[in-house]
Amino acid sequence: MARVEGVLTVEEVMKCPGWPGDNFIEKKRVAILECVEDIPCNPCEEICPVGAIKVGSPITNLPVIDGEKCTGCNKCIAICPGLAIFVVDKNHSQRFSSISLPYELLPLPKKGDRVEGLDRSGKSICRAQVEKVVALEKNDKTVIVTIIVEKEFCHDVRSIHIP
Repeated sequence: MARVEGVLTVEEVMKCPGWPGDNFIEKKRVAILECVEDIPCNPCEEICPVGAIKVGSPITNLPVIDGEKCTGCNKCIAICPGLAIFVVDKNHSQRFSSISLPYELLPLPKKGDRVEGLDRSGKSICRAQVEKVVALEKNDKTVIVTIIVEKEFCHDVRSIHIP
């Protein structure tokens, strides 16, 4: 992958080894690793219970996701120090997708809250509804928030703002 400067585009994400492939995104809940930094890091590989994420050697390799093995369990989201992992269920329902994302701001959203879906640059692009908030002590200060968005935004929303 070519060096990325600034904010990632969806096209750049799709070229990352952390992109599970359109065929898996279309059929199941799956992790998308938007990691483009050649830094020594592999907690996602270590935590994956099914071995779907590989960094290997050297430890500066970009993580590779095996879309077939990934179960979309969310364990890799909070462990990523770069907040670069998202779990997407493109076909959550006929009209909506769900996105599980890392969240480290206060106040925390609550289930049922209406929030703004933000793109990678922080721009508000749609309305979303909070479906679930998981704040586990073992995740330190990173909470996993699952939101529901219209399908057209499933590859663009990567954060939220509570109005």
